[in-house]
Amino acid sequence: MLHRNAALTPRARLRLARLIIDERWPVARAAERYDVSWRTAKRWAQRYAEQGEAGMQDRSSRPRHSPARTPRPVVRKIVHLRWKQRLGPVQIGGRLGVPASTVHAVLTRCRLSRLSHLDRVTGEPVRRYEHDRPGAMLHVDVTKYGSIPDGGGWRYVGRVQGRRNREATAGRTGARSKTYEPQIGTAFVHTAIDDHSRVAYAEIRDDEKAATAIDVLRNAVAWFAARGVTVERVLSDNGSAYKSFAWRDACTELGIRPKKTRPYRPQTNGKVERFHRTLTDGWAIARFYNSEQARRKALPAFLHHYNHHRPHSAIGGLPPITRLTNVPGQHT
Repeated sequence: MLHRNAALTPRARLRLARLIIDERWPVARAAERYDVSWRTAKRWAQRYAEQGEAGMQDRSSRPRHSPARTPRPVVRKIVHLRWKQRLGPVQIGGRLGVPASTVHAVLTRCRLSRLSHLDRVTGEPVRRYEHDRPGAMLHVDVTKYGSIPDGGGWRYVGRVQGRRNREATAGRTGARSKTYEPQIGTAFVHTAIDDHSRVAYAEIRDDEKAATAIDVLRNAVAWFAARGVTVERVLSDNGSAYKSFAWRDACTELGIRPKKTRPYRPQTNGKVERFHRTLTDGWAIARFYNSEQARRKALPAFLHHYNHHRPHSAIGGLPPITRLTNVPGQHT
């Protein structure tokens, strides 16, 4: 970023310096040509002679020495208390005998001024990443929802009526456990979300076995390919389906590099985990469904709204589809 009061851009500085050094223009004449002072023209000419084109870039305005800066041992203590005990500037300042304003300045400089930037378990700074192009990384996972009985679930009709609906549905389907409890079933939602664009793909299946996960992956890759996206890598957790040899072989066949998250660290796959929360709030329990079939029919409409119309805070308030530049018919 250029300095706010800079009279010349790096390109103009280079032209000015070349006039003086390469074409032997008088410094005063070159300075008049670019409407700057003689000292400014002379300075850029000297930098060009010493460093070449690299010397035309802005330098940091930071002073070489800062005698009043907080000593490093104190900074380490401030960071340690922030990481391990999640204390605020007032508490840290009281313990170390440092003004709270100084503690806040140190935390801001170390990017620890907000507790939301720290991992709640380890206290370490949250490391966020985003790949630079669609398809570079595809996050996959499975989330489960209890099926809705005929007549509606307990969230909307109450627990008493919800229990009656479960009994009625089990009586119709005959699905009961060994203890004769009604079994309504489970909806396994297999999801895939692109790391760069946040465009999501999802399917509802009856299980989370390796064969099912592989079939969903093939469909997701074809779905993204139809939108001009070539999947290069896929990131999953350490579930049995994703650890299988069949999953590895399927990824190899599709030309995809499989990757796994660190065990017990779902934050690594945080984009798909966050999408699951959006999926739950925006579709699974968003409104009353009188049957499981009604909820399943509503999933495609929700996905279209999420991908094409819903503003996404992580990409500047734009819908995810806007980050796919090769979508057929996007600009017609």
